[in-house]
Amino acid sequence: MKKFKKIQLVVATAALTLSSVLGATVSVSANQGFDDTSIKVGNSAAISGAYAPVGDPFNNGIMAYFDMVNTEGGVDGREIQFVHIDDEFDPAKGKAALQTLVEDEEIFALVGHFGTPVVAATINDIKAYGIPAVYFATGIGQLYANPAEGADRVIMPVQPIYITEGEMMVSRAVGNFDATKIGIIYTTDDAGNDMLAGATQKAEELGIELVAEQVAAGATDVSAAVTSVLQEDVDFIIGAAIQQTFPTIVKALAAQGNTSDVITTYVNVDASIASQVWGDIEGNFEVYGNGWVDLTSEEAQTNLALMNEWIVDDYDNNVYAMTGWIAAHFFTEGLRRMEGQELTWDGYIDAMESEPVKNPFGGVIDFSNGQRLGTQEMNLSRISGETTWEEIEPLRSSADILSGVSAE
Repeated sequence: MKKFKKIQLVVATAALTLSSVLGATVSVSANQGFDDTSIKVGNSAAISGAYAPVGDPFNNGIMAYFDMVNTEGGVDGREIQFVHIDDEFDPAKGKAALQTLVEDEEIFALVGHFGTPVVAATINDIKAYGIPAVYFATGIGQLYANPAEGADRVIMPVQPIYITEGEMMVSRAVGNFDATKIGIIYTTDDAGNDMLAGATQKAEELGIELVAEQVAAGATDVSAAVTSVLQEDVDFIIGAAIQQTFPTIVKALAAQGNTSDVITTYVNVDASIASQVWGDIEGNFEVYGNGWVDLTSEEAQTNLALMNEWIVDDYDNNVYAMTGWIAAHFFTEGLRRMEGQELTWDGYIDAMESEPVKNPFGGVIDFSNGQRLGTQEMNLSRISGETTWEEIEPLRSSADILSGVSAE
């Protein structure tokens, strides 16, 4: 039987405040959102509309974790209140929601800021407020900083950032597959451009030649780009595109007789992708993908069982619920480090940077020295059947993968 969910959930309504109407500068307090018995955090996420199947379990994962913490007495005697606004994946509603959360609800921190369009529309506002923001349900490049300084320090991403993943894919090509000349076919959207930026940075660092060709996101004919890459006689290929375009790239590679192995982003490591390309790649070349959530360890299985104990039955083992659980875990770990100290935004950020935070379903995130790189340890899987990805290497960092490889 599930434990009774007693977390205090406040459903707020985003509205235009006086400051937004008048265009005035609003002063918010780095000491807001808590008293001796409670601390208030919040987010906006789509729990209605097309993205509700993602946003609702995500938020339930956050609430379940905080419920568990509160049942155990909270942190430093404070129960965690969670304020939520449904922004329907709409950037304008997301901006209004952020203002309501910070200025009216006076939350202490954002936890689990959700969705690429909303995050992109609000990230500069978050920095202007100076409010800590822990976990973003997106991988956009605006989250990346190394080192983060000043207002950029408030941004604490956990999910993989496409720039970091681009670096990882080059590290894989060189460290795992001894590549000396890498082709990258990338889409001209944020995801593709960010992966290209990371791949370019790592290739230059390692002295590896990178042959880049672009295609439009959603393109149905990528044959020209594929021809250009294959004519360069590359020995490994990066497919820097997400779900809509990646299968088209793989099919075009197969049609032109490619034999070089391919790697792609974690968002493509899904049964639906395998089913679309298996008939083209079988016996011709391998398709690999990164991953950041790893359930193979005993520790991860224990944490999954714990989440299932606390979350509503409908979301047992749900991957989006797991990411919400991760978001709440990361925030709470920083809060625990502040026990017995005066709470401030700067103090909380310092605490998050003081040592790495362990992902309950994966590796560690290190925010020290201004690192805002997202997940820096990923596993490696390979398509092994019509609907199957087989994990072939556990979580590793780029540095570990490249150990023993010297830059030219």
